Amino acid sequence: MNTPESHVRQIETLRRRIAGLEGGQRHGNPAPVRSGCAPLDRLLPGRGFRRGTIVQWLADGGGSGAETLALAMAAEASRDGGALVVLDRRREFYPPAAARLNVELQNLIVVYTNHRADHDWALDQALRCQGVAAVLAWPDRLDGRTYRRLQLAAEQGGGLGLLVRPAEARHEPSWADVCLLVEPRPLGESLESCRRRSRITLLHGRGTSNGRSVEVEIDDETRPVHPAAPLAETTACGHAAGV
Repeated sequence: MNTPESHVRQIETLRRRIAGLEGGQRHGNPAPVRSGCAPLDRLLPGRGFRRGTIVQWLADGGGSGAETLALAMAAEASRDGGALVVLDRRREFYPPAAARLNVELQNLIVVYTNHRADHDWALDQALRCQGVAAVLAWPDRLDGRTYRRLQLAAEQGGGLGLLVRPAEARHEPSWADVCLLVEPRPLGESLESCRRRSRITLLHGRGTSNGRSVEVEIDDETRPVHPAAPLAETTACGHAAGV
């Protein structure tokens, strides 16, 4: 693929910027990325998200909270250093909202692509880079071969790959270490407009029981992650939103 000279300069600029972030301790620390929500962590293999893997978030309908949850995990993964790369093919990502989720904007790199091939290539390269702590993307289609290549890229880079996809993708081939379905739920009797509830179901997790779920509370005005009181027969936790 022929790359215009301007693109080459942009890539070199990104490489230099990422190289300056490679001093973080992330990849030398095998500790999993915690969600900040104990009930959710208990669903996951190793009580957290393993670095060097892909996590697939399946959004079942608008307002499910999958994007907010994925971005909150990206912020956790990059807290101790390293870049957070967002592949914003839809051009809808809003950095100020990310800052409310404790994303360090000086470590944030947003990549815009116009074609699927460029998007997949940039996603692969970002996952392979050891200066990247987390990659967030919204791929529309992933064949089995491409997905496998992304899984190997994440393993090589040591960061966390977070893919937000529609719920229909659950029937497609996947090389994700963890696959979570996020569904919007009624908030009950609360009239607080800043709050949302979601059910997170573990569809796939290596080495753990699948099919279990937990309901969480997404709060648009509080700090990114905090435990909340039990609601009915579920346990709620909070995440700041805005995306």
